Amino acid sequence: MIPIKPVPVTAVAGQGASGPAQAALAFLKPGSLQLTALPPLSLYVHFPWCVRKCPYCDFNSHEVKDGFPEQEYLDALRLDLEQALPLIWGRKIYSIFIGGGTPSLLSAAGLDRLLSDLRTLLPLDADIEITMEANPGTFEADKFRSYRDSGINRLSIGIQSFNSAHLQALGRIHDGGQAHQAVEIAHANFDNFNLDLMYALPQQTLEQARTDIQTAIDFAPPHLSLYHLTLEPNTLFAKFPPAVPDEDTSADMQDMIGELTTQAGYGNYEVSAYAQPGRRARHNLNYWQFGDYLGIGAGAHSKLSFPHRIVRQMRYKHPQAYLQHIKAGTHIQEETEIGRDALGFEFMLNALRLTEGFPPNLFAERTGLGLNQIGKQLDLAERKGMLYRDHALIRPTPLGRRFLNDLQEIFLSG
Repeated sequence: MIPIKPVPVTAVAGQGASGPAQAALAFLKPGSLQLTALPPLSLYVHFPWCVRKCPYCDFNSHEVKDGFPEQEYLDALRLDLEQALPLIWGRKIYSIFIGGGTPSLLSAAGLDRLLSDLRTLLPLDADIEITMEANPGTFEADKFRSYRDSGINRLSIGIQSFNSAHLQALGRIHDGGQAHQAVEIAHANFDNFNLDLMYALPQQTLEQARTDIQTAIDFAPPHLSLYHLTLEPNTLFAKFPPAVPDEDTSADMQDMIGELTTQAGYGNYEVSAYAQPGRRARHNLNYWQFGDYLGIGAGAHSKLSFPHRIVRQMRYKHPQAYLQHIKAGTHIQEETEIGRDALGFEFMLNALRLTEGFPPNLFAERTGLGLNQIGKQLDLAERKGMLYRDHALIRPTPLGRRFLNDLQEIFLSG
């Protein structure tokens, strides 16, 4: 993905304000945008611990050494949310995603307490989707039944592969047998779940990738997330790159994935997302449609809209730093207002991931800007054959989907 450079804070009076209520009032002052309505709002809860740091992982996750301070962290999450309430007052939450790290390390009682706190403090939509990430090495049938009873209604399971040798190369704590067992437990306890798999793994052949994908499809999960392994900066794999399939083999794997998922009735509605009818991930769709999200927990990011501005926040990343700052109310490490010149790119960076595209009026609804703000870029992308548009739809063409980074980069220029 193309990195987004932070926009320097200029008139965002929330920085340095004497409290959450004062910050909220500052954000409501006149500004450079005019949003006619606020977008849907989601909640993201970050759990920063895992059993072992995988060599490809660049997420904010930290290995559990001698346990983790569950109660202290749950206290911090509640305080974090309480302090953020003035920024979202009166807004309903349509989806919740508990990610990490490995949130399934939480005890059943800890997860129950977290969801109880969320229900107490927030107005939740009656049909809310509540997703929790889980890794096979942490699956216990009784605990996951308790998670379901507490209110989790969707799991996202980090399978990555069903091949034990590939799992070992990825540094995962589970093997192929545990991967199968995790899906069986999910099937027995949840109506809705997602399987995360990666392809183009170290030493992986096309047939091995096919076996992985077909195995996942045979379980008939409502949703599949299928990612190309990338060697992210500041990871062990970036420092010591493994031998991975070449571009031609990776392209063959992508084509194979398209064929198998289509035959099995999965719709590819976003670059890496495949769903059975009616099973698209509402939380992730909100991201791609440039909706709002409040993030709580160590390193969590927020994007919040107000009538005249759109603001991003990031909490302190390291768990200990976050826990120290939350008590003083200084846990927000970065706070930026997205400038008018950056909004077009930020919207398109997300929306172009949707294979079916988006209606043109969504751009104005979510940015407060006219479509002419990105008119030249739209024209260029259309001339290059990477974008289709008419009065009702803007969407990437097959060429644009194949070279998505190049298409997105067109909108980076002003």
